Amino acid sequence: MTEEEYTHIRHTLAHLLGASVLALYPDSKLALGPAIENGFYYDIDASSKITDADLPAIEAKMCELLPGWTDFTREVVNVEGAKKHFAGNDYKLELIDEIIEKGEDITLYTSGGFTDLCRGGHAKHPSKDIPSGCFKLDRVAGAYWRGDEGNKMLTRIYGLALPSKAELDAYIAQQEEAKKRDHRKLGKELGLFVFSDLVGPGLPLWTPRGTIIRELLNDYVWELRKAHGYQKVTIPHITKKELYERSGHWAKYADDLFKIETRESKIYAMKPMNCPHHTQIFDSEPRSYRDMPQRYCETTMVYRDEQSGELSGLSRVLSITQDDAHVFCRESQIEDEVLAIWDIVEKFYGTFGFELKVRFSRHDPATPEKYLGGADVWKKAENALENLMTSKGVTWIDGLGEAAFYGPKIDFISHDSIGRVLQVATIQLDFNQPKNFGLTCTNEKGEKEEIVMIHCAIMGSIERFLSTLIEHVNGNFPLWLSPVEVAVIPVRDNHAVYTKEIADALAARDIRVIHFDGDENLGKRIRRAKEMRTPYMVVAGDKEVESGMLTIEKRDGTKSEMTKDDFIALLAEEIQNKK
Repeated sequence: MTEEEYTHIRHTLAHLLGASVLALYPDSKLALGPAIENGFYYDIDASSKITDADLPAIEAKMCELLPGWTDFTREVVNVEGAKKHFAGNDYKLELIDEIIEKGEDITLYTSGGFTDLCRGGHAKHPSKDIPSGCFKLDRVAGAYWRGDEGNKMLTRIYGLALPSKAELDAYIAQQEEAKKRDHRKLGKELGLFVFSDLVGPGLPLWTPRGTIIRELLNDYVWELRKAHGYQKVTIPHITKKELYERSGHWAKYADDLFKIETRESKIYAMKPMNCPHHTQIFDSEPRSYRDMPQRYCETTMVYRDEQSGELSGLSRVLSITQDDAHVFCRESQIEDEVLAIWDIVEKFYGTFGFELKVRFSRHDPATPEKYLGGADVWKKAENALENLMTSKGVTWIDGLGEAAFYGPKIDFISHDSIGRVLQVATIQLDFNQPKNFGLTCTNEKGEKEEIVMIHCAIMGSIERFLSTLIEHVNGNFPLWLSPVEVAVIPVRDNHAVYTKEIADALAARDIRVIHFDGDENLGKRIRRAKEMRTPYMVVAGDKEVESGMLTIEKRDGTKSEMTKDDFIALLAEEIQNKK
């Protein structure tokens, strides 16, 4: 079965869901019911409250109705006929008006006695084509009509649909494991970040523990970049709108910007990206071919005005910390610069066990209005990346239509530890913005030569990467990245002097250590250390004080004994090698 065929099955199941809801809640009004990745949903103005507890009954009704859905019939109707059929349903009437405005046919599809407004794309014979046990209703959520907070909140019922019962069961098990690993849950338990109603949604506040992880990750990216000749730069957080008008971002993303009007009625914006600012650093002085390439990097926040319903923990925020970099180079230098970035990406993600695949994200020639620049510029940029990947011997996934609006991309795709697909780093080749800003260098002949720009973020955003990493490792960060690397615990108060000496010795070697003494009993102190996912725990009592040896328990429960010096050497090696 092709992906298109299964999309049609999911769309059919959305119809079946709508029919079942009307059968159980007759006065409800159906709005929209599309197929989505791994399933389907229907937005409903329900006549009475529907909760997750009601899903088994709705699912049972779907199974009851399905045998009667033997085929679909399509009917093209006029405006009067369509509005008569959906009289009283303001949602369908609004959709009909939109269809009329676009000059499209109004089509109704019927199966099993249920008729819906639809463009098509269904299983031809639902009762035969939909495998037994391949779908399940998942959850109920709220959704504003058309995603507009000014509209009524509707009931959205989500369903899952996979090609077979075995695949559905595996996906459900994966989702259950994902709930346990949810970075929002673990972030709170581990004390990494918080959100405040007074500050606002989508604006995470990082605790000391979380900030340690952010800084260590950023330091690691800088270490990798520094080895390839990058230099740090710093830019402001606001800019005149003219900068983004020149770059093309204002026309494309004006609705997504936080705008500021000054007392002098000038319009500024909170920066949503850094590349236009970096062009002005490059353009601040004449450049010779001897100065090329120029490699700028900066870890800084950018801001995008997302709708509140789209915000989700760290994975979708309003303040995005980008580990951003831009290379300004000659066309002849593209391959060397892209391969250097590729090397950084592989080393960084390999450290965390991510295996990478490549997607070549190209523009879609059928929709040229979505992109900056002409066809000749896109051909040159895409050929450069394709030739580079071919010479590297890489097999890539074709990403037609996935390019940035200013240039093609090499996107790196991976899976986390429970099998979910992730897009991680990206390398973007941009001929268009340098042209818009008139960026050039003087070549060997003394002539002005247009340059190109390579965009490269390794983590992309620290927030999104950390949401991924927390779930990937289930909160069990490697030693070098753990906010507390070692917990030292005395058995009783009279052992605290000895354990304090151990903790001080570890701290003197820049090992992040916590000394758990105090009024709590031993069991509670050990439990606290384990709840914090501490990689190593040292517990000392009479035996250790007398022998001078350390009893060490790793996070996985394995125990050993060694001297203090040997333990410090073991930690130093593990931290150095980022194990």
